[in-house]
Amino acid sequence: MRKLPTPIIKLHNVTCNIGKRLLWENLDITINHGEFIAILGPNGSGKTSLLKVILDQFPEMSGEIEYCEENRVLGKPLIGYIPQQKPFDPTVPLTGRDLVNLGLSGNRYGFIKSQINNERVNQILERMNCADYADKPIGTLSGGEQQRLRAAQSMVNQPDLLLCDEPLLSLDIPSQQNLAAQIHEYSQETGAAVLFVTHEINPILPYVSKVLYLANGKWLFDKPEKIFKSRVLSKLYGSKIEVIELNDRLLIVGGEDESLTTHGHHHSHEGNFGDEH
Repeated sequence: MRKLPTPIIKLHNVTCNIGKRLLWENLDITINHGEFIAILGPNGSGKTSLLKVILDQFPEMSGEIEYCEENRVLGKPLIGYIPQQKPFDPTVPLTGRDLVNLGLSGNRYGFIKSQINNERVNQILERMNCADYADKPIGTLSGGEQQRLRAAQSMVNQPDLLLCDEPLLSLDIPSQQNLAAQIHEYSQETGAAVLFVTHEINPILPYVSKVLYLANGKWLFDKPEKIFKSRVLSKLYGSKIEVIELNDRLLIVGGEDESLTTHGHHHSHEGNFGDEH
């Protein structure tokens, strides 16, 4: 049953640094059940670092994280996590099914420890269209197949909060759209909140309820229609940024001296915001 849009986590005045470099400061946001939040920003703005803060894996931070809905075993919400993709070695003695099973048997990202539930694993494999190759060695699968299995693992224990760090990498456009739709469907069915770090806003744009945009040590958090305006992003970057809608795609465009420019040339970003720490 879908949960009401009540808070799961609140971040109070959270500031994050890497060494002497400020990523962002005084971040003050509330993440509610059922929200699909896109986390966007240029290179090194702290998108992945934010997920690590929530996972309690980032020591260089100040402020407070308030867990509003607590799991009675762990003292925090059930969290599902899709990490940035790193290909599995072909010699790894692990099948796709084994990988998904890890989401039930427990690991350091906050899953409840429990006995493996084969029925639940089978259901999520079918749902994520992974069943046909789930029993093959994971290192022999394509990058896209591995990524879908990671997504299945993140959802198998029915988390309240789903953290997605570039889950669309290695997928072609139809597969990107399919995976984005499946994650949104899970959120709508269960009331789970989704934090979705991505370089490609367009596949998830129909589902996004709020955007957290990080840049230049600053942040914006609001509905997409209030964030994606040239005036708003220009103020955030401190330089001229253009937001263009073209053929149902969103482009963020920076000039030669702008933060979004690469290699000194004018550059258009079709929702593509660069790599992350």
